[in-house]
Amino acid sequence: MNTPESLAEGVLKGNIRALARSISAVENASSIALPLMKLIFPHTGRAKVIGLTGSPGAGKSSLTDKLAQVYRTRGHRVGIIAVDPSSPFSGGAILGDRIRMQNLATDPGIFIRSMATRGNLGGLARATADAVLLFDAAGYETIIVETVGVGQDEVDIVKTADVTIVVLVPGMGDDVQSIKAGIMEIGDVFVINKADRDGADRTQMELESLLSLAMRHDFWQSPIVRTVATRNEGLDELVEAIEQYAEFTATNPTVRHSRQERVADQKLLELVRDRALAHIRNTIVDEGEWQEWTKRIAAREQDPYSVAETILKRIFG
Repeated sequence: MNTPESLAEGVLKGNIRALARSISAVENASSIALPLMKLIFPHTGRAKVIGLTGSPGAGKSSLTDKLAQVYRTRGHRVGIIAVDPSSPFSGGAILGDRIRMQNLATDPGIFIRSMATRGNLGGLARATADAVLLFDAAGYETIIVETVGVGQDEVDIVKTADVTIVVLVPGMGDDVQSIKAGIMEIGDVFVINKADRDGADRTQMELESLLSLAMRHDFWQSPIVRTVATRNEGLDELVEAIEQYAEFTATNPTVRHSRQERVADQKLLELVRDRALAHIRNTIVDEGEWQEWTKRIAAREQDPYSVAETILKRIFG
């Protein structure tokens, strides 16, 4: 029988089976997930977490694949979390990214985990942050998180990654303009992938123009790297840009602490919110009553504001 203690012990020893079972536990919100994460958390904070986000078709999976290989040549154990869309039938991950990374599957120093969004917005599955902590505790020096690729909503990655890479590709219409409202502000490094295509120069000019108008609070100037992942072009430059940002945050404690506190604030808020909502649904309001309210609100027979007040009165009196 898997207990939080036995799983935690296995994860800390780098046991692959214990790691896989632990990720499943947090993903399924099982009863052992919370005590397991309490045991794991003190052993985290050592890994470098790289987030890749951007539009579908930009080549995030290819970049993830090649980046993992580069870090393996440097002796790193690499964990990959590929957040896939949910299957409309099973609710599980469609596994498209995992299929495209088959050449990594036989490397014992690489662990790939696909996670379904299960309807969660923001480009990440709800359990992604906990899965990152589990990889960290298991001794993976580099963790790459590839988001689902939904465009402007993919901003949750900044709460999880130490460095966020925004991947663009030329030839997809007005790509920079289409995503700037959601993602431009979070990019620590920008990548123009498939840079051998026509339009790469135009995409870079647009990107440079937009970046010149946006001043980050930490005064970091996000570099633009051109890659052709399928031909291993530009990967050394990309890794160098990642390392430069890591060095920048390491030598600027105010920036690092501010980011860490912001991430901790968001994590604490999410945990309290999720557990409070679960408590309300399980003890304050029964399922039949909740469904009846939603039907009445949908039919405009009752407003949601009054219902919310009713629920809060039950909680606080």
